Amino acid sequence: MPVERTFDTLHGMTTAIWQLSEDQLLAAAAEVSHQIQLLEARRIALVAEIDTRVSREKLGFPGPAGWLTSTTLLSAGKANKILALARGMAAFPDIADAVNTGVMSLDHAALILDFAETPPKDLPEEGCDMARAALIKAATGPDARTSPLRAAITRLNDLYGSNKPPAEDTDRNELFASKTLNGRLALKGDFDAVTGEKLLTALSPLTEPRPAVDGTQDPRSPAKRRADAFGQILDHYLASSDRPNEGGDKPHVNLHIRLKDLTDLRNTAASTGAGGNGSGSGSGSGENTGTATESDCSSSVGDRSGSGKGGHCGSGNGNDSDGATAPTPDRGAYRDLFGDGTSVGWLPWMGP
Repeated sequence: MPVERTFDTLHGMTTAIWQLSEDQLLAAAAEVSHQIQLLEARRIALVAEIDTRVSREKLGFPGPAGWLTSTTLLSAGKANKILALARGMAAFPDIADAVNTGVMSLDHAALILDFAETPPKDLPEEGCDMARAALIKAATGPDARTSPLRAAITRLNDLYGSNKPPAEDTDRNELFASKTLNGRLALKGDFDAVTGEKLLTALSPLTEPRPAVDGTQDPRSPAKRRADAFGQILDHYLASSDRPNEGGDKPHVNLHIRLKDLTDLRNTAASTGAGGNGSGSGSGSGENTGTATESDCSSSVGDRSGSGKGGHCGSGNGNDSDGATAPTPDRGAYRDLFGDGTSVGWLPWMGP
């Protein structure tokens, strides 16, 4: 269906939803779903043209996926999937036709396209064409289901992919690691039986529930315990000395402190101290403020009048609730890690 007719159909639905009868509701929902399918196919075709015709300078991004993410509500993963479909279907017109006519979903098209791009190595070219045609037929229409389609692809890979049993075929091993929009990391993998058993064996002693001292059960779910165990394995590996390193540098943490942050804390401490919090240095205005403004003197103890006892320290803590025996924490040692407090600090990896 041409895109103009699609827009006309959608714009013609001006009747309020609550005024539709039951039959009209069912028909309208089915029609809108079909139009969405056609519009998605149209978007893939447009992205394919953008990928081949529009320059990077015009886009302002290395590719159409970044441009889509910045100008629409699409996530990075969805935009990359659209771009992959656009590039892949250009080489397989039969898959593109099924998508453009709205008889096959994009998810099924992605499965068939992945099989077509990386067919089993022992399957001849004629067999690839026949298998692709059969998969397209199985994925056509509203009765198509993902599980039978995926099972058929797996069966073809088992028959023509390798002489090894699937559990021993290391050529299928895959591990995907992608950053999510909120800064986290999502993992997805497929391993042979031996590699999988190694992973489970390494995780097993670290995933046991750890009840509290009073007998309260471990509140962590099994998935949470496996994630914690995986993090411990990484800590032990990174702390080992006989592992390879990248660029001759061990993993470390860079802590960047901006001069503006330090000056803001100092100004906040000064304004708090001037506002009637005693004649002290403002150590009662919060942990962060005290860290930024406290002197390097570690032996001074303030009295109730706000004056320091040791003549080498000009002021006390200025807080009546502090006793005369309460020591002032020495936070100067933290600043020593970063020099003058305005540079970038470097902390070596200390292990788990």
